[in-house]
Amino acid sequence: MKLHELRAPEGAKTEPKRKGRGIGSGLGKTAGRGHKGQKARSGGGVRPGFEGGQMPLSRRIPKRGFTNIFSKEFTIVNVGELEIFEPGTVITPELLKEKGVIKKINDGVKILGDGELTKNLTVKAHRFSKSAREKIEAVGGKAEVI
Repeated sequence: MKLHELRAPEGAKTEPKRKGRGIGSGLGKTAGRGHKGQKARSGGGVRPGFEGGQMPLSRRIPKRGFTNIFSKEFTIVNVGELEIFEPGTVITPELLKEKGVIKKINDGVKILGDGELTKNLTVKAHRFSKSAREKIEAVGGKAEVI
């Protein structure tokens, strides 16, 4: 079977209900909404999470912690991911983004020490872990903080 040969199984596709089209259709007059009330009105109904005036769950449960609005979010790159570059390359956050190693630079790039590195590279980043710095320098590379 090929993609263009796929068909919906029998009975899976049904015609939409035509509401408010006369008494003989079975969905005339009130069009399946019953008589009166909030849900029978046009635009009627309640917002998501509304519990009929009872204190909603989102407000009943205790709140914990806070969000630090000054925190910096670093994009993480492991040294093992730098193996794709040629020896002697100067690696910058812009180059990492261009090559598709990272999607966004955010508040900066941090290099972590997971994986192995065999090429001497000059890596320019905003932060380095101690193990990443050691691994880069062990193969004759340089770790420069921007």
